[in-house]
Amino acid sequence: MGLADQVNEWLLSEALGEPKLEDIFYRLCIKLLGIGVPISRARLNWPTLHPLFRAEMISWDRHDRVATLDHFHHQDSNTEAWQASPLKHMLENDLKILRRRLAGPGRLTDFRLLEELAAHGFTDYLALRTAFKQPGKGTELRGTGIIVIWACDRDGGFTEEDLSVLQEIQRSLALVCKSIIQQQITTNIVEAYLGRQAGRSVLEGNIRLGDGATTKALVWYSDLRDSTHLTATLSSDDYLALLNDYFECAARPAILAGGEVLAFIGDAVLIVFPMETRAEGEAVLRKVLDALSQSFDMRDGVNATRRAAGLAAINFGIGLNIGKVVFGNIGVPERLAFTVIGPTVTEVERIEKLTKTMDANVLASKRVADLVPGRWRSVGSHALEGVDEPMELFMPLNLAAVPLKAAAE
Repeated sequence: MGLADQVNEWLLSEALGEPKLEDIFYRLCIKLLGIGVPISRARLNWPTLHPLFRAEMISWDRHDRVATLDHFHHQDSNTEAWQASPLKHMLENDLKILRRRLAGPGRLTDFRLLEELAAHGFTDYLALRTAFKQPGKGTELRGTGIIVIWACDRDGGFTEEDLSVLQEIQRSLALVCKSIIQQQITTNIVEAYLGRQAGRSVLEGNIRLGDGATTKALVWYSDLRDSTHLTATLSSDDYLALLNDYFECAARPAILAGGEVLAFIGDAVLIVFPMETRAEGEAVLRKVLDALSQSFDMRDGVNATRRAAGLAAINFGIGLNIGKVVFGNIGVPERLAFTVIGPTVTEVERIEKLTKTMDANVLASKRVADLVPGRWRSVGSHALEGVDEPMELFMPLNLAAVPLKAAAE
């Protein structure tokens, strides 16, 4: 068995496990050095499907003891560095290989990156691209596959034997990468649309109608004010932009506090904070109280920006409740939704509705207020639509003095 064959066998065996791709790439670089391929710099690049990132890259340099994973945001596609990069050139021209000598008689540094590498003593550059064929994929930023970049600083650069080894292992490396990358993309998509906890539940096999579990949770429910008027007076694009501004204010602080968005219901958002013990509940609620303040601070900042641009301001209320909820699949067997249901959810929706008539930012049930006494004031008992018994409701003290109508002035 040749040296390249040994590396190929090792790569294929790794595809059967659940390793991190950066660990595999690091060990691959070390193995290549071990068989005499003089790599001194290596990069593994691939596009991904993620709400925040358009691509990912693993970097390794000979002096490093680990390989590093980096992410590129969607807006990075407009940077000067990307526009002038060899990788963009390969994608645009459907090149499978790009090789440049960086020193000696055959030197060619027709990209700024290559000039920089040559200035740092690198003598050879090889980029290999392998596409993953998938239906529905084809645009530049959503094309699938990997590009691997190898560089060396040895006098004379890579030999023909070195180039042959690197090309021989490319296919096996691509198979390993496809297995790991596609699994990660699946996770990204499921968590982006369902949330982390619900997504993990689905990926663990809970995909049948009725699958679910009961847990105790603090439920945060927010609804946009004046949505009927806004939809009637704004264009679809302007209303969509307003909704995204609203959701950023109403959901972002809760997410940062550990909450999970279970559903966007039109112009409402449902967020849960699972808890088991009272101590956990107290810790969660303290974070939630901070998140509430941040949410309305964000609202005020966003509204100042919107008013300056001549745009409609946003307003919303938030209801809080604690109780048993059921996480589970509802719908029909062919089309499921993973959500949270139960009396606790019904109550919190009705509690939030009262913020409109009571001129309050936030209203909470007694179960919430009892977790952290001294941070609330009672606003009396109120009948909730569809709920048999009136419920005593509370305002958080730090927000009670900031009525909703002030934010609209």
